[in-house]
Amino acid sequence: MRRTALLVSAALLTSLLPVAVARAAADDPPPVPVDRFEGEVPFASPPAGGIFTWGGDSDDPPALQLSTRGDAPEGDKVLAGTYDISGYGGFTHDFAFAEPAHDWSARKGVRFWWEGQNNGKKVAFELKDGGANGEAAELWTTSFTDDFTGWKQIELPFTDFAYRTDYQPVGGIDQVLGLTETWGYAVTLPVGAPGRFAMDGVELYGRADQSLRASVSTDSVVHPVREGGTAKIKVTVATTGSAPLGDPVTVAYETSGGTATPGKDYTPASGTLTFPAGTASGATRTVQVPTLKDKGAESAETIPLKLTVTGAKPPAETPQIVIDAHGLPYLNSKLPVQRRVADLLSRMSLAEKAGQMTQAERGAVGGGADVTAYDLGSLLSGGGSTPTPNTPEAWAKMIDSFQLRSRATRFQIPLIYGVDAVHGHNNLVGATVMPHNIGLGATRNPQLVQRTGAVTAAEVRATGVPWDFAPCLCVTRDERWGRSYESFGEDPALVESMETIIQGLQGARNGNDLDRDDKVLATAKHFVGDGGTAYGSSTTGTYTIDQGVTTVTRQQLEAVHLAPFEEAVQRGVGTVMPSYSSLDVVGDGLGPVKMHARADMIDGVLKQKLGFDGFVISDWNGIDQIPGDYASDVRTSVNAGVDMIMAPYAYKDFHSALMAEVRAGRVSEQRIDDAVSRILTQKFRLGLFEKPYADTSGASKIGSAGHRAVAREAAAASQVLLKNAGDVLPLRKSQKVYVAGSNADDIGNQSGGWTVTWQGSSGAITPGTTILEAMRKNSTALTYSKDASAPLSGYDVGVVVVGETPYAEGVGDVGNGHDLALSAADQAAVDKVCAAMKCAVLIVSGRPQIVGDRLGDIDALVASWLPGTEGDGVADVLYGKRPFTGRLPVTWPRSQAQLPINVGDPAYDPQFPYGWGLTTLTKVPKGGQSTLKALGAAASRAERAGADGTGRALVAEARLIVQQRAAGRMTAAVAAPFADADHLLLTGRYGEAVAKLTQAYRAA
Repeated sequence: MRRTALLVSAALLTSLLPVAVARAAADDPPPVPVDRFEGEVPFASPPAGGIFTWGGDSDDPPALQLSTRGDAPEGDKVLAGTYDISGYGGFTHDFAFAEPAHDWSARKGVRFWWEGQNNGKKVAFELKDGGANGEAAELWTTSFTDDFTGWKQIELPFTDFAYRTDYQPVGGIDQVLGLTETWGYAVTLPVGAPGRFAMDGVELYGRADQSLRASVSTDSVVHPVREGGTAKIKVTVATTGSAPLGDPVTVAYETSGGTATPGKDYTPASGTLTFPAGTASGATRTVQVPTLKDKGAESAETIPLKLTVTGAKPPAETPQIVIDAHGLPYLNSKLPVQRRVADLLSRMSLAEKAGQMTQAERGAVGGGADVTAYDLGSLLSGGGSTPTPNTPEAWAKMIDSFQLRSRATRFQIPLIYGVDAVHGHNNLVGATVMPHNIGLGATRNPQLVQRTGAVTAAEVRATGVPWDFAPCLCVTRDERWGRSYESFGEDPALVESMETIIQGLQGARNGNDLDRDDKVLATAKHFVGDGGTAYGSSTTGTYTIDQGVTTVTRQQLEAVHLAPFEEAVQRGVGTVMPSYSSLDVVGDGLGPVKMHARADMIDGVLKQKLGFDGFVISDWNGIDQIPGDYASDVRTSVNAGVDMIMAPYAYKDFHSALMAEVRAGRVSEQRIDDAVSRILTQKFRLGLFEKPYADTSGASKIGSAGHRAVAREAAAASQVLLKNAGDVLPLRKSQKVYVAGSNADDIGNQSGGWTVTWQGSSGAITPGTTILEAMRKNSTALTYSKDASAPLSGYDVGVVVVGETPYAEGVGDVGNGHDLALSAADQAAVDKVCAAMKCAVLIVSGRPQIVGDRLGDIDALVASWLPGTEGDGVADVLYGKRPFTGRLPVTWPRSQAQLPINVGDPAYDPQFPYGWGLTTLTKVPKGGQSTLKALGAAASRAERAGADGTGRALVAEARLIVQQRAAGRMTAAVAAPFADADHLLLTGRYGEAVAKLTQAYRAA
């Protein structure tokens, strides 16, 4: 998210022609040109000086050009552009990092010509101030409204710029707009509709005086204090350039207004603070306001501290002292949660209840004033929505600042902050990134998967986040789906077995561990059927399958898609998220209905039939996809059983619409009370009322060796050895190894989507070990050539690491710019290396890739999935430090035309069946069919005795025998019973599993 504010040096441009039009006061100095757009500054990216674009995805950056215009306000050319932005987008002018920043502190502001389109949209303009360069400075922002037609000169005084609390490249240097080291400007364009713009003649204007150069701030906007305590508010004066005050600054203060009663709740305070001329920038004075103790129980009460500033810019907000709520039953941690919920609910207004049901994106609430104004119950970080620097400390500080705002509400109900930590705390740079779920499904190791969940929970909670939008319990039935890697596999029995991750995240099933500093609230998603959408059924943008329609019989729904959620409810999962997709149950007469609107499933099945007692959180703007107007969307979703609505940027609209629906009688107060009770219950269980702020005691373990060891083990266990002709694997340390391929040395590619940003990206995006780096540790002679262009002679074996680049959700759908074929470059690398030497091909991807006819030329083939940051785990199995034990969580097709193909299909002839996975470092039992017969009898006895461990071990022995015989001779007659056996194994039918394996053995 390169929302940087960067600028060209004024010193560099003082030789340029002056702007023709200047509306300067008589005593103002001449304007200083900044950007004339005559071609003097190129289109370029940091660290070079120039203009560059940016955006939330590939479609969001605007198209720019320097256009010759007869009506140009200055010179012959203007900067013109077009845009169509869905997320965010704009452009920046960056001053080269190799040159010094420039000093604007003597000027009143910046101005430029803008060609208005009269669209009524706001355009944000940002400055970058201080720091080492344009990528390490503070962002300061203001905006203007395009409510005019034709050219207009926009003047932006520096006093109008506010410090950006939602995004900072370094999280703030001193939070003072010094202007002595200005690095650039950026323009953020409107979203939601196509548009065009033109801009010309950026320049500095006017002369700064002290009221523009000095500002007054307080240490916090909200100052909670226990009843009877004394609030202490620090008042600070700062100047641009950090120069001493040239003239005195006075701050008159007075306690005035609020809900607290002077003389009864606090001792009124008033007076004047003086900062004399010559006072150093950063000087602080303290105002003290004593509160008074009485014997009554009360809700929180506010005392605004009115500040009147002379000689400097006043604070943006009036600071408030808050006397904490006290003595009320809901605050008593010794009472049962149910009683605390009932007490608090009985005191709340409709507006407060609606606030608890509202979740906003942290980037939408700015400094957080709306947390208080709308009694918001929750905030989230969407994929890539992070503080900067993206460090554990910055996360905790950011979330605490939002939580502080909730202390100014009447009942001080804490926020619950959520993130998509779907394979580790993946938004956080430096976190331990686990294999994606598809790889975890390949491990077939519930205990290991639980440990990955525990590591994730510990790292997430240590940054102040108590809620994780994971795990995804979708059952992927068509790998053309861009979310298929978020699934544990195609078999509901496999998905259920992996739900130990819920205990890793939450701890005990009864929720008693949720208040620990290493546990988080989990979310089972996406209810229900998002893995079964039909190809071509999506109506979302250019998506082909994601958010489409799942058409099933009632029996198929319950057996395939609903079963994992039943297991999650039994495991005590705290929240459930509905799917964007539509569900069409054959024979129910409803046709396709968006899941956010299906009361029969959310309220009827999930809550009533399955007994789910947590709360239901919508997906990102999920209710907007329900047919009808917004009021109807709100009414339908809430009545369907959705308890909290994720309305990232429309939270105000949702809040008001919900209250209107209740007042009109279209949503009952009983439904509202049920929703809020569920939300409050989880907040009490999490211990947020007692400890609302971040507990960072575990922060030192984020990305630690111990945590990475778990991820390394998971990465190793996720590797599936599909072919191993001539025992090419494991490699020996002494072998001369030739490594090639696009994914050998790319931490971003091996981590996949949902890593640091929503879509993920290639490159060194977070600390970790690439597969190549890990292999170097194990080899005495290794050569790397990404495109296999280096000489190929003289090597014992080649390893070609190929596969996909990152994507997420419908962006990755096949047919939406993606397919399952290897790229031309990857195909060429495989062909070159495998023609020259024995070769092993590793496929790093979120789903099977079509190998086709190349399989005969490949000696060893490994499905590496998306192993995360710990490439050492991949090297561990390549070099025999650990055995290959992974098994396919999904069927590997021969061609894309076979999709969808799944275990149990009547026509089943894949390249590799579900459950396939060769094993190294393990002896295969001898005796063939006679041994299988004995294993089958023993497995049946173990099944009857409930000896699950023994039963699984016996089936594993049988699998080894069959795989040894069937390797290289895969037919439909072998594949179908082999895949069926793996499903039977997961459902505890050990005798039947061996019988199926025996059938496969005979067919081979």
